[in-house]
Amino acid sequence: MIGISRQTDYACRILLHLAMHEPGGRLTARAIAEQQLIPQSMVRRIVAQLSVTGLVKTSRGNEGGMVLARPAAEISLLDVLQAMEGAVSLNACVEDPASCPLMPVCSVHETWCKAHQGLIAELQQATFDKLAARGKVLAQ
Repeated sequence: MIGISRQTDYACRILLHLAMHEPGGRLTARAIAEQQLIPQSMVRRIVAQLSVTGLVKTSRGNEGGMVLARPAAEISLLDVLQAMEGAVSLNACVEDPASCPLMPVCSVHETWCKAHQGLIAELQQATFDKLAARGKVLAQ
């Protein structure tokens, strides 16, 4: 099965929760964990990774918490996938055609490339402002 890890799914849920929250308002790991049904220790671990990759800003103390590091319209599902999983690729030959000795006669390579391009395009256009707007509609 091709899929994303549970951590990546949780990272998307965390970012979506932040995007749906009032801009500039800080949320705690505890609040997100409770509302998104994610273990608090996992929220902290994921937020640390999202912070390192520049998707979330964190601060400690009484007024501490986390916020999106940039506007939700500038963060896509592709950004989250790359932050959590690394490069997105359906097959090694998509990124490095020379890695396959059968490339000159491969009838599948072109299809892999088209599918990869479609996936990347879909993930890039799925920004968290759009996802948050849809989430608010679904929550009504």
